[in-house]
Amino acid sequence: MSDSPATAGAESVSRGVGLFLQRMLDDPLLGWTFEGVDQDQLQRHAVAFVVAALGGPDLYIGRDLRTVHAPFKLGNRHFDVAVQHLIESLREGGISDSVLAGLAIRLEPLRKQIVTR
Repeated sequence: MSDSPATAGAESVSRGVGLFLQRMLDDPLLGWTFEGVDQDQLQRHAVAFVVAALGGPDLYIGRDLRTVHAPFKLGNRHFDVAVQHLIESLREGGISDSVLAGLAIRLEPLRKQIVTR
């Protein structure tokens, strides 16, 4: 297990993101938002996003969060469930609790970009 965001292994992040995306797809509240989405591209974007959220370099190249999520008219419940799935998946993927401790707090400012209803 990793001890800091800087040492959170790429393999653990990739594994955790894969678990996260599967949980999101399987979740009846959220799965519909992934219909027709290129899963390989989504995996790459999600890994870049998570690396930055864990304190690593911001390597994300893509549309801004508001543009991507606006068509779905997501509420606070959607956001909360997604963050819960992300944290649980990263933990299962091998990211330590010490690294994950502040993740929800760092993601909270993104709520206003993702929640549009």
